[in-house]
Amino acid sequence: MITVSALKAEEQRRIVAACFARTGLTVEQLWLRYFALGGDVSEVELDAFLQGVLPLPRIQRDMVTHAVNERLDELSGVRRAPYSGETGESTRPRGTLAALLGLLDGAHHAAPERLPDVIATAGRALNLEIAVYLADYDQRHLLPLPGSVSSRAPLPIETSNAGQAYQHVDTLLAEEPGGPRLWAVLLDGDERMGVLEVEAGADTDLHDPALRTQCRWLASLAGHLIAAAMRYGDALDMARRGRRRDPTAELLWHNLPPLTATTRDVTVAGGVEPAYDLRGVTFDYALSETTAWLAIFDAGRDSSSAGLVVSTALAAYRSARREGQDLRGQETAVDKALSTQFGDGAAVRGTLAELDLAHGDLRHLEAGGQPPLVLGTEHEADRASTVDSVPRPPFGAGSPGRIMTTHLRPGDLFVLHTEGLSDARDADGERFGLAECLNAHAGRLPPETTRRVLQAAKSHCRGTFTGDAGLLVARRQAGHEAVQPPNSTSSLLTVPPFRPGAA
Repeated sequence: MITVSALKAEEQRRIVAACFARTGLTVEQLWLRYFALGGDVSEVELDAFLQGVLPLPRIQRDMVTHAVNERLDELSGVRRAPYSGETGESTRPRGTLAALLGLLDGAHHAAPERLPDVIATAGRALNLEIAVYLADYDQRHLLPLPGSVSSRAPLPIETSNAGQAYQHVDTLLAEEPGGPRLWAVLLDGDERMGVLEVEAGADTDLHDPALRTQCRWLASLAGHLIAAAMRYGDALDMARRGRRRDPTAELLWHNLPPLTATTRDVTVAGGVEPAYDLRGVTFDYALSETTAWLAIFDAGRDSSSAGLVVSTALAAYRSARREGQDLRGQETAVDKALSTQFGDGAAVRGTLAELDLAHGDLRHLEAGGQPPLVLGTEHEADRASTVDSVPRPPFGAGSPGRIMTTHLRPGDLFVLHTEGLSDARDADGERFGLAECLNAHAGRLPPETTRRVLQAAKSHCRGTFTGDAGLLVARRQAGHEAVQPPNSTSSLLTVPPFRPGAA
């Protein structure tokens, strides 16, 4: 027997499919828009829905509808697709859809500093009070953004419940002194931005699995919007700063790629120190379905032009890579750019690498830089080991180097780093134990491994780096496992009240 609700759902699907045909989008492009709204069915399932083969729950149908309508709004005069409520039910969206649509509508044309209020307003559609925290550039604290529901203090990443959610890239339910709190990590793609603090209103249970899933959707969309807003305004970026960043550091940070990125085959994460006084180190990467390209460059800290020199090397590398050049072509492009712009006075140490994601074959070229390290369960004693390399002189010398090869097994960690990290020293001249620190933290998610290693190096030298510390790690996924915990109800972390001073 076909119910009235089924007929309404099919009518909505038919019109949505017809409107989709007029958008000019591919199914993949529509799926990306739908996924950004918090949709959780696959591209194949979405295609099956449009073809009338697979029904979708009401909220998923409305997310598809909204993704179609976003495109139709870009094409003036085109008829909009109907939401489920427009097929005979109440036309006012409720619950999760109201929260997500409220967040999208509120963020549209909003100044960046207004986003915390917009996010809080969206949370009230779920009977939740929400405050936004962003991680500082030192990666030590989660800082509350103005506009939160009440006055809040910064929270240490190492010793707070919020920090535990951030470290594990997960959702954490904690019994706090003021009552239970849900902490949901803010993600822009796979890069950690901060956390949402979620407090339940009357008659709302934070233990409800469906509510936790809704909070995850809200946090994911909020992370995307915050990252987008930081590209056209300064307020949110300024909120993350502990002190002034000098012009060279400003240039180098601006040129960095996202600090974390993931595909089904590889996860890449990087970081630099000192965060506010960076002089001559940068890194880069690019990911595709078949290949991961990785690079790190170090022009030192002694020269006043180090930032310009290393930025030139980065730009030449990116240009060559985007033209489809292989490692040899990239090497030649960097050498030529440095010699043309700076003559014989420019020298940039670094490493270029190219990883075949299907087979794990890794090709790499060292130019006066530190030899890469590999860690993995099948390597000797789970210890960091240096890969075979034959370094050439630094980039700028124009002397071609030897391209070496190695193999990464699924689960292996490949590490590029600068001398400023491995040679960080304490007051007694003792060097930082990079290999030992990597061994201790290699089992964590790559962005957390990177954060912990850089924090350990900073503590070792008391924040006084004699050379810039750069770190870039890549993990070849084992059996196409997702890098992030599923952030689902089954992976929820539940903890008692946090005791100050507890590790």
